[in-house]
Amino acid sequence: MKRVLDASAFINGYIPEGTENYTVKSVTDEIRDFKSAMVLERALSDGRLRIMEPDPESMREVDEVTSRSGDAMRLSSTDREVIGLAVSLKKRGGVTVITDDYTIQNTLRILGIDFSSVLTSGIKETYQWRKICTGCRRVYPQDYRFEECEICGSEIKKKRYRSRR
Repeated sequence: MKRVLDASAFINGYIPEGTENYTVKSVTDEIRDFKSAMVLERALSDGRLRIMEPDPESMREVDEVTSRSGDAMRLSSTDREVIGLAVSLKKRGGVTVITDDYTIQNTLRILGIDFSSVLTSGIKETYQWRKICTGCRRVYPQDYRFEECEICGSEIKKKRYRSRR
């Protein structure tokens, strides 16, 4: 079984076993504390961890799904790459992502990709996000960049709601 590791896996003490552990280069750049950096370096030097980048088709799929779910506004580029790598590897067989990040877990569940947490119990339900005016209740697209409603001038808030999936 292939495993994709997010930065939270290293930060929260996950030690990769076996030889089918993968991460993206940007995750290695996020690791700053000494203990996590040592685990990462040891796993790389022992061949227990490989750095691999997602293919463009998988990244397009991630962008489409996160745009629809509203998770795009909550994910960093590194988070998107981790999910993209999981999508790429899923095409070649089973994959599990090791992460404590709830937004990543939400997106993975929508994509039908397994995940496992290190310290947290993981998400219980899948959510989607909307941008809604607090005054007139107008719903705005995820890429709407302003903080005030163009109709009534009230504040725009991000609201989550349960996904049907």
